[in-house]
Amino acid sequence: MNESRAPRALRPRRLIPVAAVTALGLGALTACGSSAADAKGSDGKLDVVASFYPMQYLAEQIGGDHVSVTNLTQPGQEPHDLEVSAKQRAQLEEADVALYLKNLQPSVDEAIGQSGIGTKIDAASLTSLEKHGTEVGGHAEEHDDHDHGDEASADPHIWLDPVKYAEVAEGVGKALEKADPDHAADYKKNTAALVGELNQLDKKYAEGLKNSTSKVFITTHAAFGYLAERYGLTEEAISGLDPESEPSAARVKDLQKMAKADGVTTVFYETLVSDKTAKTLANDAGLKTAVLDPLEGITDQSKGDDYMQVMESNLTALQKALGAK
Repeated sequence: MNESRAPRALRPRRLIPVAAVTALGLGALTACGSSAADAKGSDGKLDVVASFYPMQYLAEQIGGDHVSVTNLTQPGQEPHDLEVSAKQRAQLEEADVALYLKNLQPSVDEAIGQSGIGTKIDAASLTSLEKHGTEVGGHAEEHDDHDHGDEASADPHIWLDPVKYAEVAEGVGKALEKADPDHAADYKKNTAALVGELNQLDKKYAEGLKNSTSKVFITTHAAFGYLAERYGLTEEAISGLDPESEPSAARVKDLQKMAKADGVTTVFYETLVSDKTAKTLANDAGLKTAVLDPLEGITDQSKGDDYMQVMESNLTALQKALGAK
């Protein structure tokens, strides 16, 4: 069992309105049939299994001292590739709550679906998902002659948009209140504080990117579509939503032309997948490379110790690449 990271200090701030959560969130939950006292582990805490880091972070920040969190995805492991082991299936059977993002990790979806766990929280049901391809944002409408690569698919990377992540946080908070009503007030308070921090992060991004000289950035895979749309940018991905997919020669050639036409300076790569394709494209097009972290896990190579710190590092990287003032 992974050791969960200690919760950060939370400070109450103004909440992002999330009216959609009530309609979307309640349908995502399977309520515990037992009492809160029966649901807790031997240490008196609610035993939560999270599918990967963004779910772990929510559980820890909202649950605080009342939860014990296990992450199924080891630090440094690519979440999409996770195969749930027999030991992890046993952990799921013993857990009180499973927090996951449906369709991101098929092995996790199957294991949770087959488990008898009392409360199952699907984060994808707590906000609205969109279909994204290799090109996402307003720029796509201006360049319909581009090779967009793969067919658009439902994009699971909702945690990279602070507003959508806040909607998910609200739903997770309500689920924990229902699973452990004895500590509902604490879950509500922690949720409000976390959503307040996400509200501040949203403001930092909006202010930090509004005066950029370029609005287009290139990434290895299409993880930042929601972020691009939120802040008026365009993400051009070398490959699609699958980080392991290989781009076509036509796609690479199209990106080289687009980079020159739109003043792109940087090709972003990430720490959990190979940077070979990104560096090859950058070298051929005379561009720089830098890290833009999709926050699928925290490792020693991460530019920060938690979600908030890495997201702020990502903002700095985008500002530099886009010439933001």
